[in-house]
Amino acid sequence: MIHSGKIAEIIGAEVLSYPSDTAIHHLLIDSRKIISPNQSVFFAIKGIRHDGHLFIDQLYKKGVRCFIIEANQTINTNLYPEASFWKVSNAVTALQQIVAFHRTKFSIPIISITGSNGKTIIKEWLSQLLSRDFRISKNPKSFNSQVGVPLSVWELNEKHTLGIFEAGISLPNEMANLEKIIKPTLGILSNIGPAHDEGFKNKEDKISEKLKLFENVPLLIYRKEYQEADKLIQKSSLKTFSWSTSGKADLEITHIQKTNQDTEIQFTCLKKNNSLLLPFTDDASIENVIHCIATLLYFNIPFSEIQKRINTLQPVAMRLELKEGVNGSFIIDDTYAGEPARCYGRSVAQKSTARPHCRAGAPANSHDWPGCRHRSRRPD
Repeated sequence: MIHSGKIAEIIGAEVLSYPSDTAIHHLLIDSRKIISPNQSVFFAIKGIRHDGHLFIDQLYKKGVRCFIIEANQTINTNLYPEASFWKVSNAVTALQQIVAFHRTKFSIPIISITGSNGKTIIKEWLSQLLSRDFRISKNPKSFNSQVGVPLSVWELNEKHTLGIFEAGISLPNEMANLEKIIKPTLGILSNIGPAHDEGFKNKEDKISEKLKLFENVPLLIYRKEYQEADKLIQKSSLKTFSWSTSGKADLEITHIQKTNQDTEIQFTCLKKNNSLLLPFTDDASIENVIHCIATLLYFNIPFSEIQKRINTLQPVAMRLELKEGVNGSFIIDDTYAGEPARCYGRSVAQKSTARPHCRAGAPANSHDWPGCRHRSRRPD
């Protein structure tokens, strides 16, 4: 919560009108998702095809009284005598600045995860594995964009004792914004793959951008097999906890034995040999859970307890789930991406002569959905 009287100072805004002070509990970017209008501030984000300023009148009639608008927009404040208006150059930047200020109120440990794949799985599994030790705040689903991250971190409150936030990027100069908001105390680099290579000059530039999230972390957990990342990390001043399946590391996986149902890993850590049984057999899940194991070791959880907790891990609903639909059809559910910039389903098979087909696109007023300002593609 912040008082509206602090907003101009935090975001460096021009005050167009300010009739009264308001306690702000909700950051609003979607005109359809009003919870407590008299305790909300609306960020009028102007996207490529959508403009949040077009919904100010509608929101005022519904009770919203605080608005942040962009400098290239004009507004007749006389039409809204009870409303406060602040003008800024960029509404997304203002959103980030307000949440960065909010983040300074908390001194709890914050885990942050980035990488090409596995961010959401690691976040959700860590939440399961650490839930008995902490009261956790985390991104809902995959809210990891320039808008999704601040909306997630805003939910931090005095009851939380740990934050777990993933961060995604798809263009240069994005991660520094997210680092200021998250301010992680422990970093995890999940992996490095080809996703969004086209947004950068080369893979090294993309990795360098991702590593900006960890510039101030006391410790970074990462896998040494990603050689480009390893070289950049070794050149930095970052303190690290590394793991590897093929070479020297702080956590050395010495043997992997798969069965039809599970995988046993044997490893050496702190000059001690141990083994764990993982309820997964695919390489991606094994990699993700080893990141989680390294994190549990950071929190001084003993191996015997780690095994008990791993046994209780639950699957995480993810993108492109195949679900049974009506009339013998099946639907690919891609809604988990969560930040509803795009949300669609498509019938992929049917057994009857009927041809069921559905495609749910963004409604007409999706101007204010996370990510719409910059791109329709999902952050990496």
